[in-house]
Amino acid sequence: MTQDEIIEMAREADWPDSLVAPIIMAKLSDFAKLVAAKEQDRCCAIVFAQCESDNVAQRTVDAIRSKA
Repeated sequence: MTQDEIIEMAREADWPDSLVAPIIMAKLSDFAKLVAAKEQDRCCAIVFAQCESDNVAQRTVDAIRSKA
């Protein structure tokens, strides 16, 4: 997720412009990356739990992680 995407989401969530300052966005960007990584891990765990073949699961997980 890019900082521009995070800023856009902050504005969509009606954050005031005073909170969309560069230093705040830098920290928010770090936080958003941690949240995204945790969500990605959960998605990958679901894939492994649902796929009958570990090979299919691994290819799917690799595809998910390559998009991060």
